[in-house]
Amino acid sequence: MAAAESPSAALRRRDLCSRGIRLAGKMRADVVDLLDAYVEQQGLDASASVAAVEGVPLAAVERWDEQTGTQRLLENLAAYRAFRALLAQMLEEQREQLGEADAGLGRALAAVLLQVSAFAYHLEELLRLESRGVPGEEGDEEEEEEDGPPPPPRLSLFEQKLRGLGVLRELAQWAVRSVRDLRQLAKPSPATGAAPGLAESP
Repeated sequence: MAAAESPSAALRRRDLCSRGIRLAGKMRADVVDLLDAYVEQQGLDASASVAAVEGVPLAAVERWDEQTGTQRLLENLAAYRAFRALLAQMLEEQREQLGEADAGLGRALAAVLLQVSAFAYHLEELLRLESRGVPGEEGDEEEEEEDGPPPPPRLSLFEQKLRGLGVLRELAQWAVRSVRDLRQLAKPSPATGAAPGLAESP
């Protein structure tokens, strides 16, 4: 663990955090727009209650201000990797349901999926800068895909719609949390000798 952070590393971290904040802000705006289009196209009630979606970590966290920078990055990365898989599944289901009947919604889903993938890559860059390494690199992911659990049972059409609503709602919340996490991470370490990006002020 480094005892001090070089000026160039500190500038690099702040630059990555600033870019990440912009990415997360744009992603949230696009997800909110997508949510409106999704609810309308799927014939859902915008205020419908949705149970927690399996496989999606919740954005809310207890004692948020006590988390270290590395914890924030790892939790964000795990969440966006999960969203990447869930959105890809939603996109496939959307194509099966509608074909080309509503290509606009499919394009919007695909665009958000690209943003989620780009943001996950951005978080990996930050983790590498923190010298923490990136868990589950591509080779490991391929092995997990080959030896992973069997696919979940098929949901009914209505269940798929509700799950999609829950995924998009939680993704919008994660975008808000990511902005807060990156702003916290961008703060300079409060004391000399603290590990870069790890000591957090309340």
